[in-house]
Amino acid sequence: MTTNLDVWKLAAGLGIFLFGILLIEESVRSLSGRAFRRIIRMYTNGRLRSIGSGLLVTALLQSSSAVSLMVLAFVGAGVMRMENAIGVIMGSNIGTTLTAWIVATVGFQVSIESFALPFIGMGAVGLIFFRPATRLFFVSRLVIGFGFLFLGLDYMKGSVENFAQTFSLTQIPDYGPWFYLLAGAMATALMQASAAAVAIVLTALHSRLISFDIGAAMVIGANIGTTITVLLGAIGGVQAKKRVALSHLVFNAVTGAVAFFNLPGLIRFIGVLVDVGADSLTALALFHTLFNLLGVIIFFPFVGLLSRALIRLYPDYKTILTEYLDKTPAEVTDAADAALRKEVGHLLQECQLYNLRLLQIDEKLVFDEDTPFEKNEKRKYTLDELYENIKLLHAAIFTFYSKVQAQKLHESEAKELERVIYASRNIMNSIKNFKGIRLNMEEFDASENPYLNAQYKLFRKRLVELYHGMFRILSMTDREEMYRSLLKIYTLIEEADEGFIRNTQKAVADQKIHEMEIASLLLVNRLFTQSCRMQLYSMKDLLLTQDQVHDFDRAMDMKETMDAEKMKPRETLA
Repeated sequence: MTTNLDVWKLAAGLGIFLFGILLIEESVRSLSGRAFRRIIRMYTNGRLRSIGSGLLVTALLQSSSAVSLMVLAFVGAGVMRMENAIGVIMGSNIGTTLTAWIVATVGFQVSIESFALPFIGMGAVGLIFFRPATRLFFVSRLVIGFGFLFLGLDYMKGSVENFAQTFSLTQIPDYGPWFYLLAGAMATALMQASAAAVAIVLTALHSRLISFDIGAAMVIGANIGTTITVLLGAIGGVQAKKRVALSHLVFNAVTGAVAFFNLPGLIRFIGVLVDVGADSLTALALFHTLFNLLGVIIFFPFVGLLSRALIRLYPDYKTILTEYLDKTPAEVTDAADAALRKEVGHLLQECQLYNLRLLQIDEKLVFDEDTPFEKNEKRKYTLDELYENIKLLHAAIFTFYSKVQAQKLHESEAKELERVIYASRNIMNSIKNFKGIRLNMEEFDASENPYLNAQYKLFRKRLVELYHGMFRILSMTDREEMYRSLLKIYTLIEEADEGFIRNTQKAVADQKIHEMEIASLLLVNRLFTQSCRMQLYSMKDLLLTQDQVHDFDRAMDMKETMDAEKMKPRETLA
């Protein structure tokens, strides 16, 4: 008989247990994810309702971290108040104790292997026969998840059984409860799952490797350690996310401290309710629930106070993204019109920067210095950050435009302002097109097909040439010269589009590209060309006079008519 602890079996059991929890969480979220988000977002009006919602969703999802991260997202998006977020987190701490009850009441009371294997077998058959992404497919994953959860528990239990037969509690050095509190916190922080840490504690307690006192201290530590997931999720986030993460830490830390410093009294109280010697597992599950419930009772009257303190600690600050509008009163219409035009020009700059980075083009080929966003912040933005800031800038432009429109304007002034806002909308539609082709461009760049690689390089060349032409126009002072140059660039955009279509047709004939690649190329070229046109339209509305805009639009209409005539089949003489 071996007397050594089977470490590898314990590790395998832990891995299977964690994988089971992951499958359960993902499957339940896929089956009812929208419903859970709806509960958290809509049914959290009031402290009791928010606590109840957090408890319910966490009990079903089996992951307080997942619920806390949802709360981070909703608070960050401004759709949930801080007080309600704290309530959800308090409820989720109670809901997460359901795992301990399942393990304590079922996990060690039945033959785990005979319970787990049918679940895994039935779930695996379901995965084979049901199509992916269907409800029955996710139900099968859910069933497998429960099977793996109990199978992992069985492995952990089996890994220590032989060792436990020759082990005595007197062999454990008395490190004191602080050591076991920290051990529980560290284990949870490393595994990112308090449920797994509690399962290990219950396994050790069942095999009599630890005493009930040690298990209670480790469970308190696990409760504190689970805050690390939310703290990591808030790094670099908005102020509201930092408040939620800190409230989670404060609640769990204070609850853990109260439970830890009153550990002897709580253990005696549990002893009154449950025979700790005869049913230590149920007693520990009850302890886990009880001290979390105690934390809710303690914090309940102070939720508002905590919320206000966190708002003072992490106050909202508004990053000023505009360069000209915040310095100009909307009531002075002439100045407001000039500031609006300059701000839309700034929006165009940021849009161009985004497009260049999306195609991995060095912006120094176009810009002599950093654009205002990064110049003011003194740091580089990621593509996603840049896109979000551009959307916020567009919103600020439209808000300012609405304020100016509310003034008493002459009809000609109103029309001029409309052209400016059209320019802003065209810029946003342009960047949206580029965002839509981002993945396709990355595929062309990484493709093993040399033709697709060449087209990716051609798109980059077309964009740089367009921006060089646009910047030459911005340096002009004669509007007639601007008008002619804009028409010339428009013609070049159309010629590049037609040339691309011809080359693609030839590549198809030469069998250089496959059917799916043809569809992707044509879609990308259409969106790319539209984006180039819209950026040019924005410059037209910003730079030209009303008469020139009219002539420009008429010239484009005539070209479209001529192109349509070319596409008609010619009649043959009889």
